[in-house]
Amino acid sequence: MQIKIEMLRCFVAVARTGNLSDAAEVLGRTPSALSMMLKQLEENLGQSLFETDRKNRLSALGSFVLEQAERELYQFDGMVQDIVNFAKAKSGKVRLAAVPSVASTIMPEVIARFLSMRPDVHIELRDMDSASILRELEKDRIDLGIASTQGHATSFHTQTLFSDRFGILCHRSSGLLQKGQGLNWEDLREERLIANNLSQSIQVPACQRLHAEAGLKVHNITSLIAMVRSQIGITILPDTTTQMLNTDEINFIPLPDTSIQREIQIIRKSETPPSPAAQALEQTILTFVQDNK
Repeated sequence: MQIKIEMLRCFVAVARTGNLSDAAEVLGRTPSALSMMLKQLEENLGQSLFETDRKNRLSALGSFVLEQAERELYQFDGMVQDIVNFAKAKSGKVRLAAVPSVASTIMPEVIARFLSMRPDVHIELRDMDSASILRELEKDRIDLGIASTQGHATSFHTQTLFSDRFGILCHRSSGLLQKGQGLNWEDLREERLIANNLSQSIQVPACQRLHAEAGLKVHNITSLIAMVRSQIGITILPDTTTQMLNTDEINFIPLPDTSIQREIQIIRKSETPPSPAAQALEQTILTFVQDNK
């Protein structure tokens, strides 16, 4: 016995309209094609689905088949739509992690733009440092990462989004602001440096010496900013973090060597094809950054 989904769809249309002509119009087929399909279905079942040839009264078997067929067609059509939505990036889930400066500045606008086009896609966003993002990618706990791979050996697929210069975050009362263009590394030795993972990765001897002498290290950027605001010391962070300040008590001064920068990249596994939704989000991120350069 071979009952095809097309047979059930044909039968339901005829049963609901009560005749072959109206059912044919609903399905976009000819009445003779539907008649042949119904005949095949009844031959497979070994019984008639209708009490008369007029197709306006169901047999007991017909009533049972109609109930079962409508339920299965509803599930089948829903499944097909889910597959199509997933393939067209209209549904699915994307797990994303970004460094805090990007998560709080760029991603709100990116996600708003993305969800306006694909409201049924579920996005899970986490902020963490670059090393943690690379670990999460390796363990398949996220689909996309936005971080810096500088100082990390990786085989991931990467694409640079933008370069971000480093600078000094200091309180507005700091004497460093009076140095202007004459600021040098030795001037920083007169201040208490609050070290952090980002600044510690700068491979410049003068900067490395400052970090070796630092008596305080803070990992969380929000805490770093709070300490600078409280005049505990200065810290060195990328320029994008200044967009998180929300205060006029802190100033950003470019480092003496303005070539010291970090590259922010979008990262994903090379050997694992991203889902359509993840591909669409990646493209939205790339387009947004390009549009705002």
